[in-house]
Amino acid sequence: MAAESTPLALPVLPLDDEVVLPGMVVPLDLSDSEVRAAVEAAQAAARDEPGKPKVLLVPRVDGTYAGTGVLGTVEQVGRLADGDPGALIRGRGRVRIGAGTTGPGAALWVEGTRIDESVPEPLPGHVAELVKEYKALATAWLRKRGAWQVVDRVQAIDDVSALADNSGYSPFLTTEQKTALLETTDPVARLKLATQQLRDHLAEQDVAETIAKDVQEGVDKQQREFLLRRQLEAVRKELRELNGEAGKDAAEESDDYRARVEAADLPEKVREAALKEVDKLERSSDQSPEGSWIRTWLDTVLEMPWNERTEDSYDIQGAQAVLDAEHAGLEDVKERITEYLAVRKRRNDRGLGVVGGRRGGAVLALVGPPGVGKTSLGESVAHAMGRTFVRVALGGVRDEAEIRGHRRTYVGALPGRIVRAIKEAGSMNPVVLLDEIDKVGSDFRGDPAAALLEVLDPAQNHTFRDHYLEVELDLSDVVFLATANVLEAIPEALLDRVELVRLDGYTEDEKVVIARDHLLPRQLERAGLDGDEVTIDEGALRKLAGEYTREAGVRNLERSIARLLRKVAARHELGKQELPFTVTEGDLRDLIGRPHHVPESAQEPAERRTAVPGVATGLAVTGAGGDVLYVEASLADPETGAAGLTLTGQLGDVMKESAQIALSFLRSHGAELELPVGDLKDRGVHIHFPAGAVPKDGPSAGITMTTALASLLSGRLVRTDVAMTGEVSLTGRVLPIGGVKQKLLAAHRAGVTTVIIPKRNEPDLDDVPAEVLEKLDVHAVTDVRQVLELALSPATNGAAPEVPVAA
Repeated sequence: MAAESTPLALPVLPLDDEVVLPGMVVPLDLSDSEVRAAVEAAQAAARDEPGKPKVLLVPRVDGTYAGTGVLGTVEQVGRLADGDPGALIRGRGRVRIGAGTTGPGAALWVEGTRIDESVPEPLPGHVAELVKEYKALATAWLRKRGAWQVVDRVQAIDDVSALADNSGYSPFLTTEQKTALLETTDPVARLKLATQQLRDHLAEQDVAETIAKDVQEGVDKQQREFLLRRQLEAVRKELRELNGEAGKDAAEESDDYRARVEAADLPEKVREAALKEVDKLERSSDQSPEGSWIRTWLDTVLEMPWNERTEDSYDIQGAQAVLDAEHAGLEDVKERITEYLAVRKRRNDRGLGVVGGRRGGAVLALVGPPGVGKTSLGESVAHAMGRTFVRVALGGVRDEAEIRGHRRTYVGALPGRIVRAIKEAGSMNPVVLLDEIDKVGSDFRGDPAAALLEVLDPAQNHTFRDHYLEVELDLSDVVFLATANVLEAIPEALLDRVELVRLDGYTEDEKVVIARDHLLPRQLERAGLDGDEVTIDEGALRKLAGEYTREAGVRNLERSIARLLRKVAARHELGKQELPFTVTEGDLRDLIGRPHHVPESAQEPAERRTAVPGVATGLAVTGAGGDVLYVEASLADPETGAAGLTLTGQLGDVMKESAQIALSFLRSHGAELELPVGDLKDRGVHIHFPAGAVPKDGPSAGITMTTALASLLSGRLVRTDVAMTGEVSLTGRVLPIGGVKQKLLAAHRAGVTTVIIPKRNEPDLDDVPAEVLEKLDVHAVTDVRQVLELALSPATNGAAPEVPVAA
């Protein structure tokens, strides 16, 4: 703790905005009257006392004297470096300023008390650590300034008070900070303050140096980039001159774009937008990223076929011949394309190419099961019309920008798939196939199906705007063909804008023709065989289509033919088969194994699915076309099974309701139909739809479930050659359903000969191929009673029926 000693009388030497600490030696200018008066008064007083003249150095800030001063001795009086008179004064110690007093000379005299600043030895541990830290900080700062001689001097100071007062030489300290050091009389506290001030300064210096380094690096990088770009331009110029090319700088490049835009055959609004972008390019600098965006946009616009159109082939009979040669069946689509071409021809003959700004494009949606030729049909349509063909795959697309394009502000922005298709086609009237439109998804990036509404709307697509181009694009002359497998997966708003054409699958005769004329020649070429080396007779093709594959399309049929030809080729290479070779119906099992789909009518009676009461054959529509659906029913043991209805087979709500309706109808009309309905009240009823892993829904299995339950109760078998479809009501009426064509094709493929349909579905038979109807005995019914009369076999000898019981 600092202690005070005997009072002193000293002349005041005021220091304006400056602070001198003990241990410091400072030169003062004697030209200042107050400084000269204080020095002269000290010299006059020293004549009567031994020692050097003494003065009191007191900071004066804004006219106010500090409460603590420094005892200073006048070491020398002479001339300063600039020739002015001066005095060299050394600070000796702190003095507490008291009251004013009198003394010689014109100076202000005050009484002061010397403050004892000694620290007891040895130094406490924390003080020693503080001394060490201060010396380390001071050394780091001095080394940055290159003051190596001062470093040794600081390291040699051991006194705490002298070490803290050494901060007075620091140029970065403000007057307020030095005053705080002066007025802190405790040496340890003063050293803490000096250490904190030095630490803060070093931190600020580090930040300033980092900022300066970053700025310098940025400036250096810009300078290097500028220099390298200039060198690159010079090298390019030399290369162009060496090759005899005209040099182009940035201004010439923009002039080149302007010339290209003016020379291009662009619509007026597109030309105006392009010239505006050229103006922006001329104003932008070489380093601006906007310049590269504008160049890319201009290149895209200039590559678009704005006024390019292919001439349509108006040979209607020739187009019909092309479609017939490349696709068997599919009469609905062929008729629609022929109608379109006929209307286009008449419009062209009468000069009606453009009406109300719109041209005569078309938007068709081809909906059908896989493998029926929807995708390949698009290419055939383009071939028949004499147009270019572009396929746009939409399966799995989940980003709306895939259709409309990205905004140009995004990095890597691209136009949408529609614009890219037009650009790839090289004309404004191609045939664009939008493949798998029902597989389009949606997420946080938008709904691509909603973006397609404008593209596929004939009333809007003549002014389609892509987000990247941001100019109107006329799509009214494009023929859009959209393909889908599942109609329900297409949004209603999108479905309303397209003309729907259903492809319900091929008949067996059509499959044979397709296999003979299209699939077999293609697979022969892929297998490295000639047509005269391997032939497949019609009987073998028919068996492949009917028993080895069961599908709406011909994809698996083509795989079977490919497998068959591979077997023949492999056997020939192994020396087991001589060529030429004709594959007959009897060779199929030896070559590719047993059939996988044997018709019910061809199976043995013991193996029939309907060989027991309670099993009926229904018809359904799946994503792969029509299919046969079996319904199995059983009654639980009255002693072990609980009453009620159990449904299995992964059924939807509508199908479950149909089962309830069938059960309720039999309970209320069982006596009328001579059925033992008492079993329905006391025993549990179980209805099952194989296969259990496939989801099923819809009302069209109503009469099938009713027939299965009636067969179960009566013990009469359901005829194995009968399949049925129709919705049932509580009063026993048979109501209409959908998908009649697909269901009848499935019945034909399955070998069924008798089909029961609702009476109100009779008009749908017009869509069924004539060769299929010739082989089917179709009964149109209005009541369940008619169904039971047709489907159930007669009772045998009045014997009691054997009802299957579920364990």
